[in-house]
Parts: sequence; structure tokens; C-alpha cells
Amino acid sequence: MSNTQEVTKQTEAGAQGRPQAREAGYTLVPPVDIFEDADGVSLVLDMPGVTKDRLRIEAEREALVVEGEAAINVPDGIEPAYAEIRSTRYRRSFTLTSELDADRIEASLKDGVLSLRIPKRAELKPRRIEVQAA
Repeated sequence: MSNTQEVTKQTEAGAQGRPQAREAGYTLVPPVDIFEDADGVSLVLDMPGVTKDRLRIEAEREALVVEGEAAINVPDGIEPAYAEIRSTRYRRSFTLTSELDADRIEASLKDGVLSLRIPKRAELKPRRIEVQAA
């Protein structure tokens, strides 16, 4: 696993169809840890600086998309002398298998760490059959 952050550059078609870079047009692919157990799958994404109101999670059919924006809030009347990052966008998508129940996804965000829990469908979970003596 690489210790560098993946970056995708967003572009818009400019004059004569040539791409032009948009201001703050970089999107980071946040690192994720994925854990699976008998009841479902857990995802833990690192998205520093993202708040709940700047986070969007969508699950549709077989796709899960996580997007967020981190911004450094500068008080009015103050101009930063130096800022490498003023705004950072995060985006990551996942393919969901049919055994996962996308309607019951739970999400929590704490200190820039997004935790998602996707349970397995009840009818597809392994179950133990009791054998009764006759």
C-alpha cells in the first residue's frame, strides 16, 4: 500500500474543447480501511477537515459514493499570509455487492474520520439450524 495520497484533477472543457483547470480543482481520494465480519462491512475513511455539513454520502443500487470538502475558515477581514491548502475535496466510490443492505447504512464522523457500517442482508446471513431429537 502506498503512503501517498491519490489525486485526481478535475477539468472543464474550455475554448475549442481543451480542458482548463478549475480553481481548487483537485480531488483527493481518501485512504480507507475495510473490515468484514459475519454481520456486515465497516469502512473507515480519513477525511481531515471535513465537517458533517460538508459531507455527502449516496448509496444507489450497487454504488456507494462518499464526497466531502474541507475548508479552512478564515475570519472576515483577515488575509492569510501563506496557505498551501484553502479548500480540499475528497471523493471515493465503492461497488456494493448484492449481499449488502444499502438501505441500512450507518455513518458517523468524528475528528475527520468517517466510519460507515453496511450490514449484510438478513436473508443472506449464515444461520445456524437447530436439530431437534425425536
